Amino acid sequence: MNASIRREQIIELLTHTEKPLSASTLASRFSVSRQVIVGDIALLRASGSGIIATPRGYLLEPPEQQYGLEIEIACMHENDRLAEELYTVVDLGGAIIDVTVEHSVYGQICAPLHICSRFDADAFLEKLRTAGAQPLCALTGGIHLHRLRCPNQTVQLRVLNTLREKGLLFQK
Repeated sequence: MNASIRREQIIELLTHTEKPLSASTLASRFSVSRQVIVGDIALLRASGSGIIATPRGYLLEPPEQQYGLEIEIACMHENDRLAEELYTVVDLGGAIIDVTVEHSVYGQICAPLHICSRFDADAFLEKLRTAGAQPLCALTGGIHLHRLRCPNQTVQLRVLNTLREKGLLFQK
């Protein structure tokens, strides 16, 4: 199979899956190396395909209008409250789209998360644990931004109020 056909089939697979597909899964499917898939994804993204990389694998970015309201919030907490923050958002009906920190050397660093459930949150937390990695907010004394998506304003207000009550929102 040539690279062009493989990339078309990658898009087809991502179009018809509801869960992220890892580079290793795709590599196995097409009998190529993981690095070949990473290169394919880079080329597809550069051509505007809307593929996003999450901690669990690749997804196609869904149409915005299907997923309600999007807001950006500023949070501040220690690493030991990360699970509480993630669970609060998803348990109340929101989704965490990404995290952004302002680094003194690199400037703005943004990473996609796409955490929509406790299952997603647990998978992310486990990946941090097994990799021995720190969350991005560890670079900035706990201060970070999240883009959240909520199905409606009621859910949005419920998420914001609960995060505020728990002391997880950054407030001057």
